[in-house]
Amino acid sequence: MAKALEFISPDATVQDAATLMGELDVGALPVGSADDLVGILTDRDILFRVVAEGGDNTRVRVRDVMSSALFSCRDTDTLATAMDIMGAYHVRRLPVLDEGGVVVGWLTLSDISRRMLLDTDTIREALSELSASGQDV
Repeated sequence: MAKALEFISPDATVQDAATLMGELDVGALPVGSADDLVGILTDRDILFRVVAEGGDNTRVRVRDVMSSALFSCRDTDTLATAMDIMGAYHVRRLPVLDEGGVVVGWLTLSDISRRMLLDTDTIREALSELSASGQDV
């Protein structure tokens, strides 16, 4: 999971959010703060709720288009539990909360995929062989 998070204010414009997403090279931003998560804004939210509807991204506020139904996991949950939550609710990202309900991380399908690939013996062996041979990947 990513532990360094950038939050966006619900009062920010969609343009500000899209700019920040581009700078961070991410497809979603948590909205609010670590101790007051109020939603998640995704690139799909922007696409379908602003662009497709002809909205003005300099006027539309994040709070007006963010997804406010929040699904999360705890920092003590297993990866399998987090994946079950993602699958059950069809989400690609999960805020990770500590026991006090404060956001301490962000888990994405990309994080999980990368981890599973690197934990696969076949992939690890292939990467090791490439490194040993001096070939660029």
